[in-house]
Amino acid sequence: MTRPAARSLDEMPPRSRFSDFLGIEILTCTPEEVVCRMTITEDMGNRNGVLHGGALMTLSDTAAGTTAFINTPSGVTNTTVEAKTNFLRPVKVGAVLTARCVPLHAGRSMMVLQVTMTRDDGKIVGVTTQTHMLMQWKDRPQAEEEKR
Repeated sequence: MTRPAARSLDEMPPRSRFSDFLGIEILTCTPEEVVCRMTITEDMGNRNGVLHGGALMTLSDTAAGTTAFINTPSGVTNTTVEAKTNFLRPVKVGAVLTARCVPLHAGRSMMVLQVTMTRDDGKIVGVTTQTHMLMQWKDRPQAEEEKR
């Protein structure tokens, strides 16, 4: 059985409002690669004055989720079932992070994705591997879709 074709950019669901809130931009969106960018603000800092790990995970999850969506046909959704991040370096306020996600495996029911996040100086700050489960929408609320 062959895997269904990927969706086109105009078939992509809208980004989450949380990603918008953090200022995450999607620079590249193809089935082979998704690249996102985020500028670190003071509001994203932790007690030590560097980027909070949750903000880094949100950047990673946005890149991975976008990769999963662009690699599936319309009517198919996905959910993260596992995420593992190695935090390698701190990120200071004002830095710009870039997340590059590539699919390691894109099957009919499961995807494994790898996200590499780098600072504006080119150094890797984190690497995430995510597993996404693909599924058909059954009871997707129309009202929520229309709000977007």
